[in-house]
This record gives sequence, C-alpha cells and structure tokens, in this order.
Amino acid sequence: MSEKTITIALAKGRIAKHTLSILEKMSIQFSEFTSDTRKLVIWDDSKKYRLILVKAVDVPTYVETGAAEIGIVGKDVIMEEKKDVYELLDLESSRCDVVVAGFPDEKMDERPLVKVATKYPNIAKDYFDKKGRACDIIKLNGSIELAPLIHMSHVIVDIVETGTTLRENGLVVLEGITSSSARVIANKAGYATKTEEVRQLINYLKEGMEAAE
Repeated sequence: MSEKTITIALAKGRIAKHTLSILEKMSIQFSEFTSDTRKLVIWDDSKKYRLILVKAVDVPTYVETGAAEIGIVGKDVIMEEKKDVYELLDLESSRCDVVVAGFPDEKMDERPLVKVATKYPNIAKDYFDKKGRACDIIKLNGSIELAPLIHMSHVIVDIVETGTTLRENGLVVLEGITSSSARVIANKAGYATKTEEVRQLINYLKEGMEAAE
C-alpha cells in the first residue's frame, strides 16, 4: 500500500451510495462495490483510495485510532461517540433530526425524574443536563418507540426522518435536539501527515456535490 493511500471508513447504506455517486462524478470509481457485497475492503480502480466497510457506529473509532484517515458518517453518530477527530465537510445528505418524543400529553417539566429510552445515551444526557432536568437514561438498541408504550420510559430520544413510525405508535415530537446529516471526519495525525491527499479528496467531494446539483 502506498504511503499516499487514503483509507476511508464507510458504512453501507444511503451514505455509502451517496458518497460513491459523488466520487464517480469526479472519475473515482469503485467498480467492485455493490450494495450487497460481502467484501470489507474495496479499492478504487486507481488504487489510490481504499474503502473499509464498517458499522456506522464504529466509523469514528476507526478514524480516531488511525485505521482510516477519513470517515463518513452521520452527525448524530459523531456527537454520540465523542471521538477526537476533525470534522471537515457536511455532505448535506442523509438528513434527519434528533428529537425527544413521547405521548402528546407528556409534561416532562413536571416530573422530578424523566425516564428516557434511547440508543443515544450521551446525546440524551447532555441535552437533559443542559435543560436542568434530572433524567434516567435507558439504553436500547432498537424499537425505541416501544419503551413509552409499555411504560418503560416517559420519553425517547431518537432520530426522525418522516415521523411515520412515531405517528403509527401514537407518539409525537416534543422537542428538537439537533439536525444531522452525513459528515466527513478525519484522523488528526493522518491529516497532518497526508494533508495534501486529504484536502484533494475533500475538494473532489465538494466538486462532486456541485456537479450533482
């Protein structure tokens, strides 16, 4: 592997599809990539860029540890994982909102302790701490909407795109926390040693975004 090679940590799904479509507009092709591939490491056709396909939640870890110089992942994951990385670019894709949701008649301010179910415990705790509300965080990995329905929690903190799942379960957005979209992050040491290569990739992504508009 060349010393100039850039390794990109990427999760399969919409972010991967959008990222590769942008790079294709700049003639950077990953011909071996398919949506159902089982390969974990894929090179672009020029052998300049190497993709490692990982879980979205792990992207910041691969970048922080230097296993990848670059990572592309949602802002919600970056906020939750709190890794020591640079955030370089907003790709303005895979948009969603991180919200507090619950039953329409929920009155959090009247509770001495708010029970919060979420797969984002750090984001949730930071938010409720800033609001001065005491909270009990319940970490879940899926079906977050179920928690209020069975009285496990008063509210949930989760990402929302259309709000359909909330509505189907009788829940509503009570408060917005932040917006999220796909972001490009970089390893700090890797950025220092491969500044030119990283900046070139960022420029390719910017130009590809403009070409896609």
